[in-house]
Amino acid sequence: MSHAALPTALGSGARPRWAVVSSVGVAQILAWGSSYYLTAVLAGPVSADTGWKLSWIVGALSIGLLVSGLVSPHVGRLIDRRGGRPVLAASACLLSLGLLGLGLAPTLPLFVAAWVVIGLGMGCGLYDPAFSTLGRLYGETARGAITQVTLFGGLASTVCWPLSAFLVDNVGWRGTCLTYAGIHVAVVLPLYLWGLPREEQLKARHSAVAGTPLPGHVRPDQRVAFVLLAAGFTLAAVIMTVIAVHLLTLLQSRGIALAAAVGFGALLGPSQVGARVLEMLLGRRTHPVWSLLASAVLVAVGLAMLVGAPGVAAAGIVLYGAGSGIRSIARGTVPMALFGREGYAVLMGRIAMPTLIAQAASPSIGAWLLNGFGTTATLGVLCGAAVVNIGLVLALLPIALRSGQPNHRLAPQICPREPD
Repeated sequence: MSHAALPTALGSGARPRWAVVSSVGVAQILAWGSSYYLTAVLAGPVSADTGWKLSWIVGALSIGLLVSGLVSPHVGRLIDRRGGRPVLAASACLLSLGLLGLGLAPTLPLFVAAWVVIGLGMGCGLYDPAFSTLGRLYGETARGAITQVTLFGGLASTVCWPLSAFLVDNVGWRGTCLTYAGIHVAVVLPLYLWGLPREEQLKARHSAVAGTPLPGHVRPDQRVAFVLLAAGFTLAAVIMTVIAVHLLTLLQSRGIALAAAVGFGALLGPSQVGARVLEMLLGRRTHPVWSLLASAVLVAVGLAMLVGAPGVAAAGIVLYGAGSGIRSIARGTVPMALFGREGYAVLMGRIAMPTLIAQAASPSIGAWLLNGFGTTATLGVLCGAAVVNIGLVLALLPIALRSGQPNHRLAPQICPREPD
């Protein structure tokens, strides 16, 4: 069996591709909804019930993101050595334990400590570890699987915000956390254990065909590409986290009523999912760096349109959401195309570390900009950062052209059709 045939053998020989993608995708909905998106619904009820400061309750999520960033390189190395199945399974257990801690926390310090555990779970179980797992399974043909998983993940807030609100109304915020803790044990953990191939199968196939995987160190000729990619992903993460946290404030400051601002914000989810569907249909035969460039341009144009009239701002949110949705795919596919499958999980962990740390600081950065300089200046800074991000992607294009992998050249219509 050739090395090129390895990804298909790894994926389809142990589990059908649809089973892997469906299991990881559904688990991602629940993982994102009960961690990253949880505070948006629970912060108010927690503060009202306990009297704890809202800034500390929201800040606990930032602490969790910081922890997830710090552990990401170690998670990448674990996946590279042992496969994604045990790491993702551990993430379900850690998220369950952390949510249990939230639901039972009698004091604010223990509440924050529970978010540290949740941060460990996020570092082991959100997009980057999931993409690393798919990359290990399918190699250069992982693009379709990654795209399909992001389609699931794009539904996390759509599914879990209403679910969380329903649970808060019926069992309180503590009962909501305990319910999610039980869901991770009863649903997410079995999904990973059933849907992903056992490590013994994966290790035997991998060793027999490809030998010992490389440690994931970047070659000297790849360092500039790695730095550009990591810097671009980090800058994009800052922009998108600031928007995610402060979008309603930004819109209201532009004279848009709260109800209309909420309606505009609801356009983000469908825009993200719709763009991902288009990327899956139209972009599968082109190098994923073109998707990364499209994402950067759409985000910059969308942000610039937010300073316009309400109708223009709504269109800007659609374009911004489309760029954000495509970026989630590019985050998993571009590193594979540039650096190959060997050591992919390690590289993903190294790229994720600055990205997640920046995300942890982004809400505070956004608040500082808004309070100190106002809405127009804040949008100007975000637009400037988005333009810089376009420049980083453009600088990456000739490097990718010179060092592209055999199955992923820059010219369109070159990449082989992915298996169904």
